Amino acid sequence: MAALEIEQIPVLKDNFVYLAREPVSGAVAAVDPAVAAPVLERAKSLGWRITHILNTHHHPDHIGGNLEIKAATGCVIVGPGHDPDRIPGMDIQVRDCDTYDLGQARAEVFFVPGHTRGHIAFWFRDSAALFCGDTLFSIGCGRLFEGTPQQMWTSLSRLRALPPETRVYCAHEYTESNIRFALSVDPDNAALRKRDAEVRALRAAGKYSVPALLGAERAANPFLRADAPELAAAVGLAGRDPVEVFAEIRRRKDVF
Repeated sequence: MAALEIEQIPVLKDNFVYLAREPVSGAVAAVDPAVAAPVLERAKSLGWRITHILNTHHHPDHIGGNLEIKAATGCVIVGPGHDPDRIPGMDIQVRDCDTYDLGQARAEVFFVPGHTRGHIAFWFRDSAALFCGDTLFSIGCGRLFEGTPQQMWTSLSRLRALPPETRVYCAHEYTESNIRFALSVDPDNAALRKRDAEVRALRAAGKYSVPALLGAERAANPFLRADAPELAAAVGLAGRDPVEVFAEIRRRKDVF
């Protein structure tokens, strides 16, 4: 299987759209295209032809460019079969444990509800690339708009189990604000403080904090650490079920 070439396109206020090119076939996927114009422009500037759209979920800032890009390129839209009625122009539905081949690059599909009821993620094992939409952010996770704490904790636990060298291509540049919150519940975490320094340096240099390495996220992201005894104790829930701890951390983030 071939490794992907990945381009990161900032759009709207803090969204990322990704172009993922499989170099053997030349197949190119636009991942969660919030808008069309900058995505089409970047592809043109690179000499890439968009052949696919990969959608993780139905929110407008992830599917807003679908139909315009499809009209311009004739691309195939691949999205969650768990939520078929809310993805405009979807041609191919994929579900949990399915695989989908982008040229010679194979994506493994994870059903990761919580942020929405139909959310999926695409993991390209051979490229160590995870496109997780709004389920997992660097030092954060998505709000529970349509799911439960149990669903989201299960979803995050599945993603957490991927190899530590996995690069997390999430859909928003939220890391600085996520770190400010994380330090309020996990102030003694050395890995979190290290990530804080790294992100401050990146942002000061005009660089993005995404993608993040999953191994670093495991150590620093409180939403991946709800089963850590020291974090449970820090939020007053020592010995409690990780779902309870996760729910409390998410509640605090919602009002932070």
